[in-house]
Amino acid sequence: MLQVEPLGILKGAILLERQGKSFYEFASHHTESKVVGEIFRTLAIEEESHIAILEKEYSNLQREGKFTPPKMDKGSSVVTKAVLTKEVRKEISAAGYEAAAISAAMAMEEKAVKFYAESAASTDDPVAKRLYRWLADWEKSHLVFLSELDEELRESIWYDNKFWPIY
Repeated sequence: MLQVEPLGILKGAILLERQGKSFYEFASHHTESKVVGEIFRTLAIEEESHIAILEKEYSNLQREGKFTPPKMDKGSSVVTKAVLTKEVRKEISAAGYEAAAISAAMAMEEKAVKFYAESAASTDDPVAKRLYRWLADWEKSHLVFLSELDEELRESIWYDNKFWPIY
């Protein structure tokens, strides 16, 4: 069951973001692909920025007893479709560590999106609702990127193994 008490929600959010940051840092150090390592490092940096926002909001809420609108831009995600280059596709093996890490990252991002969406639905505070929706959208952009990368890998493997029907 979702914790609806604001400080509890923020604690859970900070924990999710720290787990994500740790995972992405670990993955960035263990991949053999320089390009994939950079993708994971970028995701870790983005999770770090979420942590900073959430910790500041937690501190403000504890001190003042209310949410203080943090500066929320549209999300400065550096991870975009532009990263899906031939170089990335060549470096990632669908059966390798990178593909497994991408799959695990997708599950983690799905969990974060769900947590933030449920948190937004559970509050009447408009500032908190805006914060949670913003975080859900940002995590959703990570999920969409990772899903597209996963799909590219899958199709590449299908083509390489001639899984496509012949007409």
